[in-house]
Order: sequence, then C-alpha cells, then structure tokens
Amino acid sequence: MSDRRPGRVAVVGGAGFIGTHVVERLVRGGLTVLVIDDLSHPCGVPLPAAVELLEASGGSDAARAALERFRPQALVHLAAKGGVNRALRHPAGHIRDVLAESVGCFAAAQAAGCASVVIASSGGAVYGDPRVLPAPERLRPAPRSAYGAEKLCEETYLATIAQQGVRTLALRYGNVYGPRQDGTGEAGVVAITATRLLAGRSAVIYGDGLQTRDFVYVEDVADATVAAVNSRRGGAVNVGTGRETSVRDIVNGLVELTGSTAGIESQLSRPGEVRRAALDASRAQRWLGWRAQTSLMDGLARTAEFFASRAPAVAATVSPGVP
Repeated sequence: MSDRRPGRVAVVGGAGFIGTHVVERLVRGGLTVLVIDDLSHPCGVPLPAAVELLEASGGSDAARAALERFRPQALVHLAAKGGVNRALRHPAGHIRDVLAESVGCFAAAQAAGCASVVIASSGGAVYGDPRVLPAPERLRPAPRSAYGAEKLCEETYLATIAQQGVRTLALRYGNVYGPRQDGTGEAGVVAITATRLLAGRSAVIYGDGLQTRDFVYVEDVADATVAAVNSRRGGAVNVGTGRETSVRDIVNGLVELTGSTAGIESQLSRPGEVRRAALDASRAQRWLGWRAQTSLMDGLARTAEFFASRAPAVAATVSPGVP
C-alpha cells in the first residue's frame, strides 16, 4: 500500500441521492474523488467539476481498472440495486446480483491498495424486530427480508478483508430522507408522499401506519459518512436519531406542510415488514464524533420545499411507493 496516494476517495453510487451529498462534502474537504455509478438512479444534480465520473457498475471490469489506476485511499460504497421491494419479489436474484457486484467491488478496491472501505448498510433491515429500542450494535442481527440478509452478507464479507489489514466500517443507516431522493420510485416514504401530495394525489399508508422508523436527514447522514472515511475505527456503526416516528406521523406532517386536501389512502400491510425501528447512535458519537443535527420537522420542511420546487416536472410520474 506504500504507493497509495493520500486524499483519494472512490465513491460507488456517488451520483445518487446520498452519494451526491457525500461527494460534495469530500470535495469541500480537499479530497480527490472518483465516482463510479451506472447512473441507473441519478438524482439529477450535477457533480462538482473536479470530480471524475466513470459510468459503470461497481463490480464491472471498467470499475476494476479505474480503481487500479486511481488507487484510492478509501472506498465508499453507496450503490443499491432494486431495494426492498425487488428483494421481496425476487429474493434469490436480488442477493445473487447485489452480492456479486458489491463483493467484486470490495475485492477490486483491496487489490488496488485501498486502506479502508466504508459501506451503506441498513439498521432497520439488519436488526429485524429488535428486542431493545433504540437498537445498539451489540444486538444479534435478525433480518426479516432478503434485503436485510444481503446487507448482513456484505458486512460479513467486510469482516474477512478486515482480517487482511483493510479497515472496514459498515454504517447501519436509519431511514434516510431529504432533498434529491427519488419521489417517483418504490422506496422512501417521505419523498414519495411529498411528491404525491404536491401532484394533488392522495398519500398512501400500508397497514395501520403505526409502524415506526428512525428517520434521519440526508445531510446528517452525509456528515456521518465523511466522518467514517476519516476515522480509524472499524466495525458496525448505527447512523440514526435514536427516535421512533410512525409512518402515519410522517404522512400527517407532510399533509400539513404541503397544505394538501387529497386525503390518505390505506392499503394492506406488506409481508416481512419490521414493526418498530430506532437506532442507538451512541457509538457513532464516540467513534465518529457524530450525532444527528436536524430535527424531524426541519428536515421534512426542507424536503417538502425541495419537492415543491420540482413538482411540475414529476407530477405525471408519481407512484404509490413504500416507506
């Protein structure tokens, strides 16, 4: 690793929702950044001019060659394929495809002399229905979905390369929301609900709406991710607020913020859904010097304002979506 160039970070999925926020912070911090992204889920915000972009998937031969040439000090892996819904419909295919991509990318980074790997995992999906809330990292993982199982597999693979001298951090994000999230897809209750309400359509709640999540604002998540890049720690770290918020409260808050009169539509609950989730983020405070700074109402207001500015462009493409 002696010929590794300091200050060089590769971000896989860096053109997406969370990725663009992370990349902007890395560039502001004076780091040289390579973004590897297949642009299947771009957020529509241009990357900083100084950033090199490779349009490819993280596990591709092109990505492998780019990592060998770029020789990053750190790899940040934020790419996702399909999400929770695809994992529910096609569990075997989801796990096979996503693991092949991510493990291939981790191996390529290791071969290129990368000293650290930081990945986006999922606190809600990995813990399942935890017996303790907010859930600390010491809890035994018990995923209830293929999505959670795949995230846990990624974490397990990281543990193997950690034994070979690579520092690894799995950031177990809560439910990340905020500007630039796709409001026309299948995942992200805040973005989807805001988009529907601003288009004059009803919000959708699955089940009774009392299922809870730990909603954490994207700019706070980006700060935690950059802190992880700069940290010397290794292992799993929760990135959340420590607070439970029901889906119904989120929807009601967005109805109030948007002034919508379209109403709320109820649909059947989905199989395998976690009932309650909140993450104990005290390790993040100790290890990364991080804690969430944005209140839920401030975050929802900023998010609603963002989608209001884009409402005419997305009004015709809204979907029911899920949290």
